[in-house]
Amino acid sequence: MSNISQVGTAVALLGECPVWSETESALYWEDIEGRCIHRWDPATETQQTRKLAGRPGSFVLTPTDGELVVAMEHELVRLQWESGETTPIVQVEDPSAGNRLNDGRCDARGRFHVGTMWPDGAAGEFRGGFYRIDPDGSVHTLETDVGIPNGLVFDEARSRMYWADTLHRKIWVWDYDVETAVRENKRVFYDYGAEDAVAGLPDGACLDAEGGYWSASVYGWALTRIGLDGVVDHQIEVPVQKPSMPAFGGEDLRTLFVTSIGNAGNTPSEPGRDGFEPGALLAIDAEVAGVVEPRFGG
Repeated sequence: MSNISQVGTAVALLGECPVWSETESALYWEDIEGRCIHRWDPATETQQTRKLAGRPGSFVLTPTDGELVVAMEHELVRLQWESGETTPIVQVEDPSAGNRLNDGRCDARGRFHVGTMWPDGAAGEFRGGFYRIDPDGSVHTLETDVGIPNGLVFDEARSRMYWADTLHRKIWVWDYDVETAVRENKRVFYDYGAEDAVAGLPDGACLDAEGGYWSASVYGWALTRIGLDGVVDHQIEVPVQKPSMPAFGGEDLRTLFVTSIGNAGNTPSEPGRDGFEPGALLAIDAEVAGVVEPRFGG
């Protein structure tokens, strides 16, 4: 792996959730604290931005190009990219809880799984939850007492579901039946808090075509690949202290796009290296291909 470059001109306060649209050959990503979503077209090297009324924790694509389902504040909304208009879909959590939505992703049947967190992640509060929103709009509680939900990945080929809590410093894995959405046999996949662990904490993640789990090691200046056996088998040093989430994209799905955290909140990022700024979106040539992300089914 090599050749790290910056994509676009946006420098995020809190960059997250890069998503490659294989039908549009374009990359979407968000700035949570900047309350916006960006779109990058590599063919024309043009960037567009849509401002939002709230903080987007994550988003997924739908079968319609230019239509996104955004987990914003406490609810899911549908965003039409061309007009910038949003319409409510469903409330995930009562706004009186004071939480905001964070990391989320769809399984192969279009169920949107998403977590909530106390807005000040540095406070160390475990007030959040983890939910599944089915295509019919029903909301199901999966976990409570959540700190910072992250690292959600579905591996349909191997019937696995991964999920992390940054405050717990752990990534867990379940056996997952995509037809029934039943999770069972929960176990620790990787423990960032272990004595021999890599530096950093678990943030966003993605999966490659071989089943490798790519974790953004936030505060650790690196992307970490963890094999199916839960053992680290590769790391890529990045020029920003807080990489927040990777995603495979490009025409051959062999580019790793990586968002990063800028100077948001109470813990400013250290200066970037080699001319890169905290909050920049990175592109890294990869030796392994990724997988296409499932879309919302509702």
